[in-house]
Amino acid sequence: MKMNRIKHILLIFLLPLFAIGQTRDLSLFRNFVDKTWSAQGKWNNGTEFKQEVSFHYDLDKAIVVSKSKGFVNKEQTKFGNRNHGVRQYDTATNTIKFWEFDIFGNVTEGNVYAEGKNVIYQYKYGDTTVTDMWEYVDASTYNFKVGSYKNGTWEEIYLETVFKEKN
Repeated sequence: MKMNRIKHILLIFLLPLFAIGQTRDLSLFRNFVDKTWSAQGKWNNGTEFKQEVSFHYDLDKAIVVSKSKGFVNKEQTKFGNRNHGVRQYDTATNTIKFWEFDIFGNVTEGNVYAEGKNVIYQYKYGDTTVTDMWEYVDASTYNFKVGSYKNGTWEEIYLETVFKEKN
């Protein structure tokens, strides 16, 4: 009887700790955090792509914040702070949501999920669902693709390049 009482008391005190741990599952970003990543390439329409992005935890690891540098004018002659993003685990839907705010006044929002060690962002761009995939190569390298990705297959790729951890 006494042992059951102790188990119940422990359960009452430990259950909230398990719940808190589950509400902040942003572990798929663990390899990205406190690092800066850099990539260059060309979009399929021939325009240049150049980006530097860094990630860090904030709000007691309840969110992941990203800061990106890229081209900040349409002529692609100025490189500077382009986007600030937030990733947060949504307990109501059990998904990770993201928001990206850019220098042009736009907000992109969508969902993030993992396929193995790959990190996938999906969002609406006009009438199209776009996917950004960070495909794991090793701890300091990700193949990066942007395009139309459905049921595990790329239907069209708009950009393909490599993000490397910047030293």
